[in-house]
Amino acid sequence: MSTPKLILVIGATGAQGLAVIDALLRRDTNGNVSPYSVRALTRDPAGQRALELSARGVECVKGMFHFLIVVLYFAKPSAGSFEDQEAVSKALEGVYGVWVNTDGFTVGEIREIYAGMLIFEAAKRSKSLRHYVWSSLPYESKLGGFQPQYRAGHMNGKGLVADWLRSQTSTVSNDGLTWTIVETLAYTEMLACGLFEPLNVRTDGTVVFAAPAGHARVPLLALKDLGWWARYTFDHRAETSGQDLAIGSHVVSWDEIAKTFTKVTGKPAVYKAQSVEEWWTNFDDGVNRFIGTGSMTVKQNFSGFWNTFADELVPRDMDWIHSVHPGTLTLEDWMRENNYTGTEGTILKLREDHGDWGLNEEVIRKL
Repeated sequence: MSTPKLILVIGATGAQGLAVIDALLRRDTNGNVSPYSVRALTRDPAGQRALELSARGVECVKGMFHFLIVVLYFAKPSAGSFEDQEAVSKALEGVYGVWVNTDGFTVGEIREIYAGMLIFEAAKRSKSLRHYVWSSLPYESKLGGFQPQYRAGHMNGKGLVADWLRSQTSTVSNDGLTWTIVETLAYTEMLACGLFEPLNVRTDGTVVFAAPAGHARVPLLALKDLGWWARYTFDHRAETSGQDLAIGSHVVSWDEIAKTFTKVTGKPAVYKAQSVEEWWTNFDDGVNRFIGTGSMTVKQNFSGFWNTFADELVPRDMDWIHSVHPGTLTLEDWMRENNYTGTEGTILKLREDHGDWGLNEEVIRKL
């Protein structure tokens, strides 16, 4: 039996990282053992999610941010392990591939960009590494012609690094480094635990989906499909070398979300379209906190996010996606597979680590 190829996953204990690891460790359709083993970089190897990964045979290694002056200055001790360049370099030793998903919510846009570039530089120095995969997001400011209403820091940080990465050489050889960009999206799972979840259930049982999306059709990505693409990318090094894979699962309007919910659950549901400003009144003052050590508040960041999707600025070639991944989930597939009821979950690690902004109960009960 050949030795499994070791893949380092940066961002391993978040929603995306867990989906990637599931796919990398999964047996193939014939029941054959996966050709990959996994190493996970995490701030806390003793954390619940890390312990669960360890129980599955994943090697969890610790990374902490050591630039103490910066940490003290910004009063942000919970910095990302991906900023610990010494730990990143060490974690890359003996690794065949790396999946890099940095957490811009922890550190802010500027530090995420810097860390993303340094991680690639460390990858270039690695003697064993052959495949570098940057998990990106749409560069929303660029898609919106750099108009301020489309700026979303957590999207732009990854998009800027991806733009820089495209200028680097990608080589497919026994001693060269291949890079691939996998451009992800907002997760379909956010319908259960995040920006997209229902905000109210009326006294007659009607579930209310409220969003500032107008009648736009928005591309979403199910985590199961994201994991499939991660496995595909490492399985197809030559084909994905130097490529930007803009992936997705389904393109839907919020009207379609409400109708599909009713079809799957039998529960009545409606979509209440709101302006961005109206939508923010559904939440408490937590939306005015700053993201990481950046200069954008939650409200500013996600206003740009919503404006970009409402104006349908994020394209997806679903014909190409289905040609490569015929098993791509529809929204109905996802709801049925996950027994979706509209109730809140905790798949997004952001909620576990930092909490979240709360609801304005007085407002949402009127929706």
